Amino acid sequence: MKVLFVGNSHTFFNDMPELFARFVEKTTGEKPEVVMLAYGGRDYKWHRKEYFAIRFNLMYGNYDYCVLQQAAHPYPPKEETLEYGGMLIELCKKYGVKPVIYMTWAEKRFPENQQKMIDTCKQLAKEHDALLAPVGRVWQKVQQSHPEIELYFKDGEHAGPYGDFLIASVFCKLLTGKLSEEVTGCGFDFLQDEKMNMELATVIEEKDRIPVELDRNKTEIIIRTVNEEM
Repeated sequence: MKVLFVGNSHTFFNDMPELFARFVEKTTGEKPEVVMLAYGGRDYKWHRKEYFAIRFNLMYGNYDYCVLQQAAHPYPPKEETLEYGGMLIELCKKYGVKPVIYMTWAEKRFPENQQKMIDTCKQLAKEHDALLAPVGRVWQKVQQSHPEIELYFKDGEHAGPYGDFLIASVFCKLLTGKLSEEVTGCGFDFLQDEKMNMELATVIEEKDRIPVELDRNKTEIIIRTVNEEM
């Protein structure tokens, strides 16, 4: 399996595509190849206007799936998401790559925004026959049922280690049809206690600082919720 991830910081935070790849490997025995085109603050409209990198990858990259992530905070107007998201989906199809809509989550301080994101992503996927990764819906379920699990980074917008564990779990279940409990101990936190300059995304390079140990009970709850919701 080869997957192209297109989006912004909600895709690249905590090296999520690599975490997804490790989940798939633990679930299926084979690690997929992942490639990422993600830039801070970008939306579908920007990616469509600057589409040559995506086009080149889709034409020559031999991808099975392309994950498309819309901007999240603030979430663009529904009409804009449907228009430019539709263009990107059709570009994927043109080159024989299965498009996947990545449903994101609402800001911690504005949970009421989640339903708009759910409805828009569902409509986009339905109108263009694309796969839908219901991350935002599962995120909302975990928040409501288990508020003791902190999914957010300290800014209340990006995903923390448990949030990216949830995201990787959803993509693994969607693209392989299953999610092994062997992923329980996997986790990343490339920021840990460092401050992040949101104007210039920060990555901590020392590899021995990247892994973070996650609470097994909490990750088991996330895995169970993903399997129940999907």
